[in-house]
Amino acid sequence: MSGSSSERVHVAVGVILNDDGEVLITRRAKDTHQGDLWEFPGGKLETGESVQAALVRELKEELGIQVQETEPLIRIHHDYPDKSVLLDVRRVSRFQGTARGREGQPLRWLEPGKLTAQDFPAANAPIIKALQLPHEYLITGKFSDRDDFIRRLQAALDSGIRLLQFRPRTELSEQAYADLVEQAVNLSRRCGARVLLNTSIDEFEKHDADGLHMNSDVLMACEQRPIGEDKWLSASVHNEAELAQANNIGVDFIMLSPVLPTQSHPGAPTLGWDRFYALTEKSFSPVFALGGMDASHLEQAREKGAQGIAAITAFWSR
Repeated sequence: MSGSSSERVHVAVGVILNDDGEVLITRRAKDTHQGDLWEFPGGKLETGESVQAALVRELKEELGIQVQETEPLIRIHHDYPDKSVLLDVRRVSRFQGTARGREGQPLRWLEPGKLTAQDFPAANAPIIKALQLPHEYLITGKFSDRDDFIRRLQAALDSGIRLLQFRPRTELSEQAYADLVEQAVNLSRRCGARVLLNTSIDEFEKHDADGLHMNSDVLMACEQRPIGEDKWLSASVHNEAELAQANNIGVDFIMLSPVLPTQSHPGAPTLGWDRFYALTEKSFSPVFALGGMDASHLEQAREKGAQGIAAITAFWSR
């Protein structure tokens, strides 16, 4: 039986990055919980201690480094058969000192893209995904023709977009759709970006994209994860039932909406930031805020538990 929420162990976790963009991982001792697996360093909060204070203390004790700058990455509630944990994860972007395993633990620096969930405790899987995801998620908008699509896409990539969802706003022939997918994938991969297709599962399997995005109707019709772990899977979520379904089938990340009013749906009900935060606390995967978002909302979104923001107008037209 898993532990109750009142018995949940609150842990401060540090995702430490060096100047080369590599992340530090350490190996758990064989005789500990989830022993002999790799993990991100950190430790339990003491009574009355803040997450930041606990992280500073733990990383000094474990690694001998002085934490100077952090930012929130993700919070994870996870139930193991024998214990329940809340991982409060912060990205450590600046520190002093040389990291060493002061308690005898082996350590390694790895590129985030080379981390594999199988080498870590199950609760760490969302951390790995959050590390591999950017903070801005583009949903393609309107375009007049193929050349206009390519121009807008290249401008978005040049501005730093590294994750995009291809969602045509008009009906396309099978050949035109395939051509635009190929253009999107080729241009994006040259920049190290990834492309997800917002389409049916059958249509997705015809193309060489990096992942599939499911709308809420497709999500709720799934009995299990519809694509392999080698591709990214995201879903649109608007309420607790859809969030539970996303958790059940193991999506890699979600778009939660609408957070704020939008030009396309004026007067429609919105989640607001407090409700958004409450739902992110129940997600097993990173969450992008959607609905009325632009770059000015990124910091607030991340403070409210988001991986980042998703948008059409703010990213497609710049």
